[in-house]
Amino acid sequence: MSTMTMAKAINAGLRAGLEQNPKTLLMGEDIGDLGGVYRVTEGLKADFGADRVMDTPLAESGIIGTAIGLALRGYRPVCEIQFDGFVFPGFNQITTQLAKMHSRSEGTLSAPVVIRIPYGGGIGSIEHHSESPEALFAHTAGLRILTPSNPQDAYWMIQQAMTCLDPVIVFEPKRRYWLKGNVDTDKPSGDPFAAHVLREGTDATIVAYGPLVPVALAAAKAAEDDGRSIEVVDLRSISPIDFDTITDSVRKTGRLIVTHEAPTFGGIGGEIAARVAERAFLSLEAPVIRVGGFHMPYPVAKVEEHYLPDIDKLMDALDRSFAY
Repeated sequence: MSTMTMAKAINAGLRAGLEQNPKTLLMGEDIGDLGGVYRVTEGLKADFGADRVMDTPLAESGIIGTAIGLALRGYRPVCEIQFDGFVFPGFNQITTQLAKMHSRSEGTLSAPVVIRIPYGGGIGSIEHHSESPEALFAHTAGLRILTPSNPQDAYWMIQQAMTCLDPVIVFEPKRRYWLKGNVDTDKPSGDPFAAHVLREGTDATIVAYGPLVPVALAAAKAAEDDGRSIEVVDLRSISPIDFDTITDSVRKTGRLIVTHEAPTFGGIGGEIAARVAERAFLSLEAPVIRVGGFHMPYPVAKVEEHYLPDIDKLMDALDRSFAY
């Protein structure tokens, strides 16, 4: 058992993957000598060489396209997209080529590419550096999407993604890179596509993922002072979604709040709300309430705290739910 930041846990997970499979390689902008903007890949080029930890040109379409070709030739490329908003030049390659390759070839070809994307706000950054585009990719069949909320999951999820036969996008919550936690390097976190109940409760359920899991846990703790028992579910996987765990929780508590940094309009929370309404309608004591960003471009750093879901917004959502 070791104590690590999330960034160090991902670094350790990447290192383990590079050691286990000589066909695994890393590629991205400034990931070599610099170690990436957030130093997540620091030290890996020195230990594994420039032919396995490769700095690429500033061309996301080229990064993804090259990775697809490498994967078809038996390699295991792990691509880093420097910031969430930079992924869009490679969006076509991801959604029309990478995601479709297995189906297009009737199962003959696999393209096991991992794409790491730091995402989300809360770091006081500028435009295209704080976005949450996960729903755009979740809508595309053929992609698996993971997002860790703690160092333990981060360490194991990146390794599990690197051994998956399907393309996997790992959305890394950048404002949690410095979050410290215990990492058991001998015991995996289990199925990466299964949700985890982090806190048991009886009165309402909060489903969160990635950067908002600590916020959800803090809100549940605050609600305890009001005599409310709140269950917190860490989604962990955005595609596929573990609806069974969510539904079981809602059948127990009768209320559901879904929160994410991305806009509520067209977001993952809407899909969860619809599925819960289909599966557990008679168990609901109130409508499912979504708490997310506004339907607008991500704002400038000075006002981002008004955009991002926080404890107060989750407490307000709980009040609205209990008012029914």
